[in-house]
Amino acid sequence: MTLGKFDPLDRLVQLLLIVAGLSSLANGLFMLVRPLEWYVFIPTVVTTGPPNAHFIRDIGLAYLGSGLILLYAAVHPKLRWKAALVGGLWLTLHGGLHVYEVAAGICGPATFWADAPGVIGQPALVLIALTILVVRQRIAPAGIPPRLFARAVDQATHGMSPHMADLVAAPGCATEKYQHFMPVTLHRHAAPPPEFHAARIGATLAADCGPCALLAAEGAVADGVDRSVVNRLLAGAPPSELADAFAFGRAVGSHDPAADAYGAGIESALGRPARFELALTAATVTAYPALKRGLGYASACALHKLEV
Repeated sequence: MTLGKFDPLDRLVQLLLIVAGLSSLANGLFMLVRPLEWYVFIPTVVTTGPPNAHFIRDIGLAYLGSGLILLYAAVHPKLRWKAALVGGLWLTLHGGLHVYEVAAGICGPATFWADAPGVIGQPALVLIALTILVVRQRIAPAGIPPRLFARAVDQATHGMSPHMADLVAAPGCATEKYQHFMPVTLHRHAAPPPEFHAARIGATLAADCGPCALLAAEGAVADGVDRSVVNRLLAGAPPSELADAFAFGRAVGSHDPAADAYGAGIESALGRPARFELALTAATVTAYPALKRGLGYASACALHKLEV
């Protein structure tokens, strides 16, 4: 999961959701404000029977709701992919009904193809957007079924996350709350990827957790940091240009007062927002090994040689 700045494909996902959202919103408003004019404006609707203004407005509200939810999702699709799923649900079911009517012979192919841009086009845009996110693994974890989520984490750490069984078994929607916490540790926008992940890995190593460091390292590679650089960070021998960020992360993770001096240097070089992001990831990523220790899995957090 990478939640840094948007790349061109992320922007494409945004565009697809915006187009689907705005077109749904426009259609819904048209149906609400001018139901009888909408009835005449769509040629194929006339063939379905006499107009019913109340019924048209009812459907307009469904379009309006879907459009608003999709526009909300478009602000940050990686975090709000579930909203895109919900926003596209009614549109997809509506399009599926039209497909069924053609298959059942209720209406002819000509009618279907005339309606297709508005009926099939919108849910298709949403489904394409969601597919891009899922294939690229660019979605926040919240919303993934607990057991599937636990299995993915266990695989990512090569079977070294025994605490996931406790998390799934915990009552009170603990897994879902944990999933909402995870993106906080990965918040990056102003900070360059190498410096950000140097601080993140440094903090994880300060907490003496091998599996967690491996997971942080694989996240760095996924975010575009060179693999050889990541392995140097894991070995505690960062390149000179990342030495301060790495030391800052270690200092934050180990509650070392030297964090102030390293932080001031990072702020001078990269700006206050970047310092905040490095501090945030260094402070929060240590929650993972701390949780493991609290559950009695300290041996699973024993530091050992790591490589990606």
